[in-house]
Order: sequence, then structure tokens, then C-alpha cells
Amino acid sequence: MTPGNSGASTPEDDDPFGYLYADGQANGAQPPSGGYGYPNAVNRVHTVGQRQYGQQPPTAPQGQVPQQQGAYGRPNAHYAAPETLPGGAPTGRQSGQGGGRGPNTKGLLIGAVAVVAAVVIGIGVAMLNDDSGDKGEDTAGGPAPTATKSSEPSPSTSASAETSGELPKIDAKALSLEGGARTATDFKGSKADGGVYVADFNQVGAKATWTVDGIRNAGSYRLNVRYGIPGVDANATLAVNGKDASQTLSMKNFSHMPEGDWEKGWQTTWALVNLNQGTNTIEIACNDGNQCNAVLDQVWLSKG
Repeated sequence: MTPGNSGASTPEDDDPFGYLYADGQANGAQPPSGGYGYPNAVNRVHTVGQRQYGQQPPTAPQGQVPQQQGAYGRPNAHYAAPETLPGGAPTGRQSGQGGGRGPNTKGLLIGAVAVVAAVVIGIGVAMLNDDSGDKGEDTAGGPAPTATKSSEPSPSTSASAETSGELPKIDAKALSLEGGARTATDFKGSKADGGVYVADFNQVGAKATWTVDGIRNAGSYRLNVRYGIPGVDANATLAVNGKDASQTLSMKNFSHMPEGDWEKGWQTTWALVNLNQGTNTIEIACNDGNQCNAVLDQVWLSKG
């Protein structure tokens, strides 16, 4: 406008959008260049009713960005996703094309193989441990035989059972006495019943005879005699079944008791005798050459 000029005579002359109306177009209204008044704008404004939808937009020369149609903030009717166009960019779900990556099937396969290998190794170790526990079984698969104790007694046990409590024992007073031998109770210490012992044995011809029954097995036995002496050694002659034994019955002062004390002179001696099965006769006699100053208390047999 110039001084003195009040402006356009018509509203469309002042209206920048007058070109959008029919009367403005009739009066020669033109749209501003550059689109919306912005220089070098890429959006071209068309008159209402002139756009034809469904047409392909003009392609831009190589190296230039094609112009986008439609107003700012409004969807472009000509827009299409790149993957829908021929030669468009592939999507991430299209395996084997472009730069997209599919699922890591190789890693999953390696993991599965590792799990299977671990299971197989575990089963093998368990089988090896189970085999080590079968060493106590025989090759037929049954349990290994175990040693069992025999119900029969050992020879030593049967021998002791045969003799224990079965070999006879007798008080000297029950023996058959001859040659002036007699029973007495003058001094204490006898273990025979009633404290009775055989006295007056210290003379030649004195004899005490024992008839033994129930000998099951013939053989050598020990003849045990409990006697008393006044602290002085003594001895006697043995005869078995009428035959003198190979050795005398020694009645020494083994305890070294003081001489003259009969009550402290009780001691025990023994001699081996050979007996027959069944009944046997054992004689204890004071013969020539014997020292018989002793008394007899008890007599018993044990295994020789």
C-alpha cells in the first residue's frame, strides 16, 4: 500500500487465501509461491477439489527426495509401507533376506546336545557305581556264599565235655583201707566230708584202694591226691590194676611249711596213671623204701 491508498477494494485482495474461493480466482487471486508462505517448501498446495486420490505421486529425479503430499499432521493418502512396494526393505521376520536375523536355532541345538550329553554321562557314572557294589556276589548273580559255623563241637571241646564232671572223685575215708590205716579227725584243714582223713599211713603195708567205675575211654589220666604232712617230704607207691606204676606218688613239702605243723601242711600232688575202659583199681601203698609220714584227704581223676 502506498500513502493515500486505503488498500484493495475487495476482501479477497486482502485475504491471503482468496485464491481458494471461486470469486477470488475470478478476480485473479494467486496462491503464494513456496507453499504456505515458506520458501522452498516441498508441499504443494492444490485447490480444493483438484487432488485426485489413487494416483501415483510423481517420482523425483535420482538423488532428490520426492515431495510429500498432504498437510502437516495429516496422513498422506499416497503413503505406503516400504515393504509393500516392489523392491522394498525386508522386514525383520523375513529370515534369509536383507539384514534381519531369525531365531538362534544353532545356539538352541548346541544347548540341547549339551543336555543330552550330561544325561548320558550321569547314567554311565551311576552304572559304574552300581557295578562296584556287586563285587560281593558271585558270577551267577546270586549272593556270595558265607561261611557258617558247624553245629558239631571241636575235638577239644568234646574232650573237655566228656571229662568235665564225669571223671570220679572220692574222699579218702571212702577208700578201702588195709595194713593199719584208719580214719581220723585229730587236726583241722581236711576238705573231706566231716573233716575226716586217713591216718596211720606211715607204716609199711598200709594201703588205700580205690575201685574206679565208669572210665569211658582207655588212656592216660592224672591221679590227683590232697594230703597233709608235718613240714617233711613224703612219698608212696602207686599200683594200677595190680601193676606198680612207673613212678611213685610224691608228697613233698612244696609249700615249705614249718616242720611239725600238721594243720598248715595241707597240699596237693598228682601222678599219671594208665586206665582201661570201664572199671579200674588204684592202690596207694606204703612199701619198703617209702617215706609215708602223711595223711590222705581226697582223691580224684582228671584228663592227663
